[in-house]
Amino acid sequence: MTTADAPSADFTLSDEPFRLFAAWLAEAEASEPNDPNAMAVATVDPDGLPNVRMVLLKDWDEAGFVFYTNLESRKGREILAAGKAALLFHWKSRRRQVRVRGTVSTVSDAEADAYFQSRPRGSRIGAWASKQSQPLESRFALEKAVAEYGLKYAVGEVPRPAHWTGLRVAPVEIEFWQDGLFRLHDRVRFTAGPDGWSKARLYP
Repeated sequence: MTTADAPSADFTLSDEPFRLFAAWLAEAEASEPNDPNAMAVATVDPDGLPNVRMVLLKDWDEAGFVFYTNLESRKGREILAAGKAALLFHWKSRRRQVRVRGTVSTVSDAEADAYFQSRPRGSRIGAWASKQSQPLESRFALEKAVAEYGLKYAVGEVPRPAHWTGLRVAPVEIEFWQDGLFRLHDRVRFTAGPDGWSKARLYP
């Protein structure tokens, strides 16, 4: 972590987004009461109408930000069709947010398998039982599906469904925002280019 990335420093002096994101996430983990890794994922449908929902960041590095989902869900289908998505982290306790826009790819089978096996057994069964985003006739129908898959995989490991995997958002833009007095917020946008990241300070 550089001096510019330290919590007490002026974050607008940072010249690279990932160390800054790491510092902000660490501070959020120390202060947010719930899910500091929560982020909104925005997509668009075939008509260009946007959708947004909350998910949990499960991994990240300079290659991108990873979350897991059912590819047959609405967000899965929209992301696969467009190949692009936007993310938003909002840390209310820190009065900060980070916006990410980028292209999307699936993680490797090895990554997805490893993460899937790290989940509680009930969550793994649920991944099989839930036809995510599809109409559900009753709660009983869901509970019945959970029971059936629980019986099917009563012994041994629960395999990962082929339609359940991780999505990696490789950023082309990352914007950092921090609340300021009198609505005079601080904003910095990093844009990826062939020679690395360029930075622009933005009006609030």
